Amino acid sequence: MLYYDSKQRYASYEFGKQLFEMISSAKKYNQPLVFLCIGSDRATGDSLGPIVGHKLLQRKPGSVCVYGTLEHPVHAKNLSEVIHTIYSSIPNPFIIAIDASLGKASHIGFFTLAQGSLKPGAGVGKDLPDVGHLYITGIVNLSGFLEHSLLQTTRLYTVMSLADHISNGILYCLTKLEQQKRKSS
Repeated sequence: MLYYDSKQRYASYEFGKQLFEMISSAKKYNQPLVFLCIGSDRATGDSLGPIVGHKLLQRKPGSVCVYGTLEHPVHAKNLSEVIHTIYSSIPNPFIIAIDASLGKASHIGFFTLAQGSLKPGAGVGKDLPDVGHLYITGIVNLSGFLEHSLLQTTRLYTVMSLADHISNGILYCLTKLEQQKRKSS
């Protein structure tokens, strides 16, 4: 798992470069790219995914699919249904899952990138399906005690800063992927 500090000037760029490398090495050429932005707009600490999805849709990244926005969030109650919809409507999707997470005090404001499936809801004791080929998390608050109330009292500034960095990095990565696609055509 790679960590990026949202307080660092070039964090979005470094993250976007690494995301590009990971997608380029793992995704098949014609495999559709899907961003699954998980969370709820009803708790500040859980709103990272829908805010990232909203920001991506505002700057519509080509043929990429985005699920989970402020208008249509993907959360614990509909996650299984959305995963089923993705797999039944998009042949062989390459899914990048995005969600808020809880962590150590020294990691609040960091975002992560890793290969493998995301286990959404793990920080608050929910049993939800694993999803994704890659995943991105933003550490919004502390873990370990009263996680549900911590999500309610998370600073919006922390969530917005993380969402800006993550969405900017993704958009940088998508630009590089488009350039790569044009060169190989």
